[in-house]
Amino acid sequence: MKKIFLTAAGLVTLLQSFAQKTKDSTGFESRKLKIEEVNLVSSYYTQDGNNAAVTGGIGSEKLTDIANVFDVKLAMYDKKMRKHTFDAEVGIDHYTSASSDMIDLKANSSASHSDTRFYPSLNWSVENDAKGRTVGAALSFSNEFDYRSFGGNIIFSQKTKNRNGEFTAKFQTYLDQVKLVAPIELRTGGTQRHYDYPTTARNTFAGSISYSQIINERLQIMFLADIVQQQGYLSLPFHRVYFSDATVHQENLPSTRLKIPLGFRANYFLGDRFIIRSYYRFYTDDWGLTSHTANIEVPIKLTPFLSVSPFYRYYSQSAIKYFEAYETHTEQDQFYTSNYDLSKFTSNFFGAGIRFAPPKGVLGEKHFNMIELRYGHYIRSTGLTSDIISINLKFK
Repeated sequence: MKKIFLTAAGLVTLLQSFAQKTKDSTGFESRKLKIEEVNLVSSYYTQDGNNAAVTGGIGSEKLTDIANVFDVKLAMYDKKMRKHTFDAEVGIDHYTSASSDMIDLKANSSASHSDTRFYPSLNWSVENDAKGRTVGAALSFSNEFDYRSFGGNIIFSQKTKNRNGEFTAKFQTYLDQVKLVAPIELRTGGTQRHYDYPTTARNTFAGSISYSQIINERLQIMFLADIVQQQGYLSLPFHRVYFSDATVHQENLPSTRLKIPLGFRANYFLGDRFIIRSYYRFYTDDWGLTSHTANIEVPIKLTPFLSVSPFYRYYSQSAIKYFEAYETHTEQDQFYTSNYDLSKFTSNFFGAGIRFAPPKGVLGEKHFNMIELRYGHYIRSTGLTSDIISINLKFK
């Protein structure tokens, strides 16, 4: 925590410097690029369960993850008074995993026991307020020991004439490379070194549309629809599957998957102190999985600058056609997995956040304008449980 607030002090100094350099006494929007917002988010996640896919649907799922995301938004206006926003984000996660450590069943602490993921992204958008139109594009990258991903997207949105409605369309693509790290007993040619593992492609293409509408001063709604096509190597090479004859195999799933999520949001402003935020999503795919998600969050303003936000999410899904438990699959099965993330289950996720945004800034620093702390507890019907706590520091 000490390191976070030392970083916060440095960010405040940086923001003050930018504010002095870009101050415009004429009253017009500055055409100089300036910092609009800075966010620093840190989280700690831990989970435990007894259905690890690495060991065929049995064994410890214990995992911890520490994540840090640093996000900077910059903005400027061009000669036509269009607002250009640039968003640079860098994330670093470090995790330790008991199940990943079992890729080598004889190792007490193998190289797979922990890993670090690095994922920067860069977003650009230009908003024409006179026309109510925004266009943008983004690039992203993610890298860890056995996975590398390059992503890109383009986005277009248009507001209605009265500005109460907005249509948004987005296209995304992710071009990934999966390192084929097999369970040690299924490897050929002896023990492989990390640079000897072959790689294979996994590509994802997604199209999204949404429409939001202000119904009245209290109610806002949004409809969302996506279509996602995946192709390539969609299994995970280190997931074991034990057949009914006690033989062990690598997980084998189809090389294509079509996903269709549909969602609905509604926000209702219940007086000056309460907001009800609700969300529902239906999901289906051609692997046979269907799911339902229902979420509600109720921010409560305790004072003009202090609020709490209890939340609850219910989720249920069916199993895919290719899932079976430990030592249940047979040689007649063309595709097979014992990954309980693809099994039938229900889950509950609940917790609360507390947000502090004083008018004179946190700790009296006017640019340090918000701090938010959130905690959530997750329970799944398969026995998996997890906890996450996060802190978000915002500077303007």
